[in-house]
Amino acid sequence: MSAVSAGFVAVLVGFTSSVAIVFQAATALGASPAQLASWMWALGVGMGLCSLLPSLRWRQPVMVAWSTPGAAVLASAAATGAYTMPQAVGAFLVCAALIALAGATGAFERVMGRIPMPLANALLAGVLARFGLDAFGAAAVDLPLVGTMLATYLVGRRAWPRYAVPVVLLVATALAGLRGQLHLEAVEWRLTMPVFVAPEFSVTALVGLALPLFIVTMASQNLPGVAAIRAAGYPMPISRLITLTGLATLVLAPFGAFALNLSAITAAICMGREAHEDPARRYVAAAACGAFYVAIGLFGAAVAGLLAAFPRALVVAIAGLALLGSIGAGLAGALQEERWREPALVTFLVTLSGLTLAGIGSAFWGVVAGVLALFVQQWRRPAAPA
Repeated sequence: MSAVSAGFVAVLVGFTSSVAIVFQAATALGASPAQLASWMWALGVGMGLCSLLPSLRWRQPVMVAWSTPGAAVLASAAATGAYTMPQAVGAFLVCAALIALAGATGAFERVMGRIPMPLANALLAGVLARFGLDAFGAAAVDLPLVGTMLATYLVGRRAWPRYAVPVVLLVATALAGLRGQLHLEAVEWRLTMPVFVAPEFSVTALVGLALPLFIVTMASQNLPGVAAIRAAGYPMPISRLITLTGLATLVLAPFGAFALNLSAITAAICMGREAHEDPARRYVAAAACGAFYVAIGLFGAAVAGLLAAFPRALVVAIAGLALLGSIGAGLAGALQEERWREPALVTFLVTLSGLTLAGIGSAFWGVVAGVLALFVQQWRRPAAPA
């Protein structure tokens, strides 16, 4: 129950937190209602199968998501009116090929292997801490709901720690229903039909869409995604997973899958103790998440409406509470050794700041700042006497 619940929470958090950006990007490219539903089909099926099948195959929690900063890049670029939907699909294909190449050559994994583990932990903690802050900040919007959730969580961690998050979700959903905050009236259950868009390749779309989409996906999504895997201690074949996401995007791009990548935030939910006490059983959470994503793809806009029915404060609060353990573990691993402490703290704070430069998010710049701090402190410093 706890694993399946963690999978559902991961879908709830991952989907509702950024689906509006995906809709905005598709609409800016001139997508019809049928094409919007097709985007949900392609993204849902892609994320679902890339999470479900590897998790069952390797008995490890493999988590794949769409590129949220990539969607933001698309929405911003498409708003200029300079690109058509076929040109965007061509850019998706080029981006997918670059991602697959980065995985197949092992280049990305080699770069990640050179980042010290304390800095990777700090990166992950910085990515997740924003959700913890937002969870408590949501109390200013809806104190009765968030306060009840926090109280239930604290009691749950004391009485039934394994099921604390599922119980919080049930209590919050029941309370929201009693208060009339669940809006289910717009949900219409029907299967989604994918819509194929023939790609069109142009230099303008390559420079303005494909390359920025590739860079932000690798730097802002796959980078913290690998950090989450390393922090959880799972020996996953990173290069093969990156290649898988690139190939899946390549196949599904004509139907609306703009970029698939390793997840960090939802991965932390499924890789944490709240999913299962036994790390060897946490793959069930990722598999459940994948199954839920496939359902989203098959029912497209109908499931989108169902998940959007939850009040925003509930989604924000359940995300923060589900990630508390992962945030604490990341900070503990980052600050444990004094020689890494200050560079790790720099990484954490820059990542948490939300800094964006040249269209690249704070996860990348957090690592850059931490590596620079480490270099300045450690370069040519004599070894401490034994």
